[in-house]
Amino acid sequence: MTRKWTAAVALAAATAMLTACSGGGSGAASTEKVTLTYANWSEDQSPAMEQIAAEFEKANPDIDVRIQTLPWTEYWSTLQVGAAGGTAPDAFWMLADHFREYAKGGQLVDLTESVKSAGLDLGVYPKAVTDSYTYEGKVFALPKDFDTNGIWYNKALFDAAKVAYPDDSWTWQDVQDAAKKLTDKAKGVWGIAAPIDPQGGYYNTILQAGGQIIKPDGTASDFASPASVAGLKFWTDLQAAGVSPTLKQLSDTEAVSMFENQKVAMYFSGAYWAFRFHNNAGLKGKVDVAPLPQGVKRATVTSGIGNAGYAGSKHPEELKKFLAFLGGTKAAEIQAATGTVLPAYQGTQEPWLKAMPEFDLKVFIDAIDYSVPLPVAGNAAEWQGLAAQYLAPAWDGAKPVEQAAKEYQDAVDKVLAKR
Repeated sequence: MTRKWTAAVALAAATAMLTACSGGGSGAASTEKVTLTYANWSEDQSPAMEQIAAEFEKANPDIDVRIQTLPWTEYWSTLQVGAAGGTAPDAFWMLADHFREYAKGGQLVDLTESVKSAGLDLGVYPKAVTDSYTYEGKVFALPKDFDTNGIWYNKALFDAAKVAYPDDSWTWQDVQDAAKKLTDKAKGVWGIAAPIDPQGGYYNTILQAGGQIIKPDGTASDFASPASVAGLKFWTDLQAAGVSPTLKQLSDTEAVSMFENQKVAMYFSGAYWAFRFHNNAGLKGKVDVAPLPQGVKRATVTSGIGNAGYAGSKHPEELKKFLAFLGGTKAAEIQAATGTVLPAYQGTQEPWLKAMPEFDLKVFIDAIDYSVPLPVAGNAAEWQGLAAQYLAPAWDGAKPVEQAAKEYQDAVDKVLAKR
């Protein structure tokens, strides 16, 4: 996500691709086979999406589904341009922090009646994820998967440093102590990655400290409270101690890549990385996952991808049928059996656990008991996008955490006030 791209060229190319392939622009006659496009941002998951599309086509031979995989760096700008210009994919992945703006703008297909006619029970999905894709009482996306967070760790680096592996008894202090012992500057190894990462990082520690991210009524944030500042300091202290790569280094190489390159021993993040780590031959037998550490209490944020549809599709009925299939058991079972991702559909997670037995993946299932929905109040994508600007000085030690947190809180509250 930190690579430098020539934005104008990339966006133009991606938009042209969508215009050429999108069902929104195909205008096929009723006697012709209908083509739907389905966009995502993950090369890792594309094979499973192709398999799901093939299963749908077997039952619906008059519909052809084409999978489009766009780089993350282009995905949202391309979707935004396509939705505004009538060239968006028919179906696409949606995130909770972007959802409300698309729903408010009338750019998503209302699936409320389709859910009823298809006999889909929304109770089979985690409530936190379902609620994230409901707006003004209407359903605009069906949960594809869900995630919680854990400590991904490199057993080989722990063994070399003679440090015990993390477990469910670990506290913040245990993480800090282990990170110091695991850091070996001579070998270019850090104990932990401490980027400015909300979902995998500081949201969790704010909650663990007893703080809030957004106040319950959704009108104001809580980043400057003592508990929230404590949650932020967990990360800034790791930076100050020199046990994490600097922000500059993490900008040049993403934290997940540093973990895969065995340059960091611990990486706090979600269940969605399991498949990638499983397929990395260089990590075979070296990686596992443990629960997040406890602060004042246990906590992790939870969210998930939703499958949504473009309101401007030329094939709305076929699109709704495809989205209902994506929200059903067969699609979930394919995701689970291939190990691609933790499916949202209740009762289909076991094959996912069995697909990658080298990892203690039950950690992510158990974390549901102490999970908190990802905050999505107001224009979440906008205020979350301000985090690096306001928090980087605290991470770099240029400003006290309390000051940076207050400035970020004020900026977030201004965005929330626009509602």
